[in-house]
Amino acid sequence: MDTIKLNVNQLDEWAPKLHAGQRVLLSGTVYTSRDAAHKRYFSLLDEGKPLPFDIKGAAIYYAGPTGTPPHLAIGACGPTTAGRMDPYAPRLLDMGLKCMIGKGQRNKDVCEAIIRNQAVYFCALGGAGALAAKCIKKCEVIAFEDLGCESVKRLEFEDFPLIVGIDCSGGNLFQDKK
Repeated sequence: MDTIKLNVNQLDEWAPKLHAGQRVLLSGTVYTSRDAAHKRYFSLLDEGKPLPFDIKGAAIYYAGPTGTPPHLAIGACGPTTAGRMDPYAPRLLDMGLKCMIGKGQRNKDVCEAIIRNQAVYFCALGGAGALAAKCIKKCEVIAFEDLGCESVKRLEFEDFPLIVGIDCSGGNLFQDKK
């Protein structure tokens, strides 16, 4: 399979064409978000308040980057275990989230929400956060600054290497293919 170069704003068109196991180089705007930020999102939503970014068509990277060295836009920025966000993902997908990036498998409810919403779950290589940082050209904290590394950041990816973990047709890298 060839590597596909995509921009986040092409995911609506491309998600139905992607298959588990395909390699993708993703560019465009991506938001970091982990457990603490997800809890705050739900508090905002339950209070009828907007999220700190437009969730429709958005891509969330489950990451908490380290401090930024002077010569880079961001410090090491590897993926965290996506399953910790499983309680939150179906609702966000139903609101229009198009893409999630992390490591590890997802539960049945998340898989069903990916299919239902024609979304995609990408896997990033764990343990290579310093290399991943080289594909991030901009980083700006946009919400929950008090959370430190878990604050919500707007990143600009450039050819960030990923693998399709779960596609919107039900293909799943983590299922046993006996």
